[in-house]
Order: sequence, then structure tokens, then C-alpha cells
Amino acid sequence: MRRKPIVIPSDSAAVTAAVVMRLYVVGGAPNSVQALANLEAICQRQLKGSYQLEVVDVLEQPLRALADGVIVTPSLIKLSPLPAAQIVGNLSDKSKVQRALGLEEKIW
Repeated sequence: MRRKPIVIPSDSAAVTAAVVMRLYVVGGAPNSVQALANLEAICQRQLKGSYQLEVVDVLEQPLRALADGVIVTPSLIKLSPLPAAQIVGNLSDKSKVQRALGLEEKIW
């Protein structure tokens, strides 16, 4: 699986408020593909470019996943702003993902 490029907002004020996340996936596994699609939909609707996302394929970087304490995929880790949060699964529960990212819930 290709690594997703990190999205960096152009507005310097938005950089400090950007949500920084890391998504651990396993290649093209269905749950991993679904998790990425669900997360991208939430980010496009609510963060509008004010986020950084790194996608790590544990097939390519297993030691990194273990070093970060990831033993189940897909796993999303919100690194900043604090408090940090971790969500496991395909991220289909949008309200749970929004709460973990510190976002207001929106009706879809």
C-alpha cells in the first residue's frame, strides 16, 4: 500500500490548530481501505485541510507499529492537539471518531 502524503495547511494560523493523526493499516485489507475512506470523508467535511495524516502500512513497517504499541489494525492515533486518542476498527462510527478527534458532531 502506498503511503498517504502528509497534508500541511498553507495558513500558518491553521498549522497550530491542525489535527495530527497516524493511521496504521495492513496493505489493501478491506477494513484498512474502509478506515482510510471513512477518515478522509470526516477530514474533508470537518477539518477542510487543517490536518496532517500519515498512513503507516504495518506490512512494510512492523517494528514501527510495535514501537507505537499498535497490535490491531486499522488503528488511528490522534497525536495532537492533546489529549491524544486511539481508535481501533474501520472508523465507521463517525460520532466516535469525531469525539476522539475533538470535533463537534455533525449530522451526515
